[in-house]
Amino acid sequence: MDTQDYNKAENAVEKARWTINEYAEKAKAYIREKRDNNEEPTREGWIERAKNNAADAWENTQDAISDAWDKAKDYADGAWEKTKDAAEDVKSEFRKSTN
Repeated sequence: MDTQDYNKAENAVEKARWTINEYAEKAKAYIREKRDNNEEPTREGWIERAKNNAADAWENTQDAISDAWDKAKDYADGAWEKTKDAAEDVKSEFRKSTN
């Protein structure tokens, strides 16, 4: 995983972290939203919203990690193919020089 991909994954995790104050502000916003819609705010509703935030962050983290894996795999596969090609070229040159 290169630095850029690592930073993308780390940023996704950081976005998911809510501090205590942020939780309090988001809980207040949830309560206001429910009351504005003439609905009863509930602990379960609030927990579900927080859980969804964490799930979204996990999805973003998985995407970043998956992208990093694909890039690393493509690079490794490409390097392997180039190595095999170079080895074949060396063998061919060796055969030419010994014939």
